[in-house]
Amino acid sequence: MKNPKNLFKAALKSGKHQLGIWNSIAGQPVTEYLATCDFDWILIDTEHAPVDVIDVLPALQTIAAYPHVSAIVRPAINDTVLIKRLLDLGAQTLLIPYVQSADEARAAVAAMRYPPSGVRGYAGMTRASRFGKVEGYGTGAADELCLIVQIETGTALDQLEEIARVEGVDGVFIGPADLAASLGHPGDLAHPDVVSAIEDAFRRLAALGVPSGILSLDRPFAKHCMSLGTAFTAVGIDLALLGNAAMALSEEFRSLE
Repeated sequence: MKNPKNLFKAALKSGKHQLGIWNSIAGQPVTEYLATCDFDWILIDTEHAPVDVIDVLPALQTIAAYPHVSAIVRPAINDTVLIKRLLDLGAQTLLIPYVQSADEARAAVAAMRYPPSGVRGYAGMTRASRFGKVEGYGTGAADELCLIVQIETGTALDQLEEIARVEGVDGVFIGPADLAASLGHPGDLAHPDVVSAIEDAFRRLAALGVPSGILSLDRPFAKHCMSLGTAFTAVGIDLALLGNAAMALSEEFRSLE
């Protein structure tokens, strides 16, 4: 049995833009519905959502039924044990939050790889290796694993080139909300200083040839980011979409009372 190809990683290498959406509501029906909505990737969020590691398994299994959609998982923290567990469940692409330095990026890379090039713990009977049936999984696993590091502070932006150049980092995701707070503008993602910092980050990453990504619920700004060359852009969060639609429905009918 061959190791499943990581289509998201392949798309990044080919330069094909990948459109994504955030999955923050646990439960297979929501994840599966999102998988039918013509996005290239779905982010399963265990950092800022009530989604635990055990909830990731059914989400991955659900998305796997839709081969045109890639699953990305965001751990709660850059932690070797959490990364190991998610990889063993079969996650092939991880978005690691709050990476502050090249050393932290290197730690994430090491957690993604088996010795001697890393520190990932080896287990034979995991979903990742199709329970030991993938030929040469131990030596070839890293070929289909994709590591995205999340930059979300001014400190990290100051070290952007050093972080992005770490061997094993496949892309850099800019986290606008925490970045805005870090730059002194909490909640104001549209502040000129924040927008300028994001635009500058995209230019710097493009100069390095490193794929960049972002999540923005501001549709004009998301389109602007795409025009600047983002390689992977998330444009919605399931809970926000549900809340906005429910509020609009309520307001429409309340106006009739």
